[in-house]
Amino acid sequence: MGVLDDKVAIVTGSARGIGRATAELLCEHGAKVLVNDLDADAARQTASEIAGETAVHAGDLTQEKAADELVRATIDAFGRIDIIVNNAGYTLDAPVHKMSDDWFQRMLDIHTIAPFRVLRAAAPHLREPAKQEKAQGIEVFRKVVNISSISGTMGNAGQANYSAGKSAVVGLTKTLAKEWGQFKINVNAVAFGWIETRLTAAKVEGNTMEIAGETVQLGIPEPMRAMAPMLIPLGRPGTAEEAAGGVFYLCSPWSNFVSGQVLNVTGGQLTGMTS
Repeated sequence: MGVLDDKVAIVTGSARGIGRATAELLCEHGAKVLVNDLDADAARQTASEIAGETAVHAGDLTQEKAADELVRATIDAFGRIDIIVNNAGYTLDAPVHKMSDDWFQRMLDIHTIAPFRVLRAAAPHLREPAKQEKAQGIEVFRKVVNISSISGTMGNAGQANYSAGKSAVVGLTKTLAKEWGQFKINVNAVAFGWIETRLTAAKVEGNTMEIAGETVQLGIPEPMRAMAPMLIPLGRPGTAEEAAGGVFYLCSPWSNFVSGQVLNVTGGQLTGMTS
């Protein structure tokens, strides 16, 4: 028996990295998981490799109808939604004086607008069952975990766009915790520090992703990566599996009385990435 048996979870951006590790951990504990990613091939491969019941939705969540399609795919596959992890995202780094309107807007689109649309689309499937349960005098907890960052809670040089998007999702989280608490929906956020993913790997030629036909450079310059032991009290970046552990806690029954919170998963780091 798993603590998440028969629960249905959506994990966005779950073909790789923290999203994949989260999907695997939720499945390991009994959940059925909708694997979503921009890369359809990677999403299908991940779903096939996870030991558990999965379904796949591929698509760009910044597109207007994508959130509705994501929720519909989940309902068609599993008939319900119990857990939503808004994880999808990437970075476009530049100092403010060199940042375009397009780069700023794109970070808001994926890190704030997309989670908002996913939660709005999912709202009937979270709220309506809860109303019936309330009328019957029973409590069934559902979970929303929005992924933020210490760039959003503390700021980070070169990431005004990303920081703004990740800060906004904290406001979204705290507001929904108040709106949806009556339905026994726990709404929390995780603010990650330095976790080893494509976004924090070396900034080299091959570390890129394709978005709307454009090649986006990912990664951190090596001089900054070398600072990790000095910035993080535990002496190293976290792994995707360690990051997923924080998300799992907020999806589990042990977080039933935790809502409107930002859980820092940082290895003890109490500052931004560079200050």
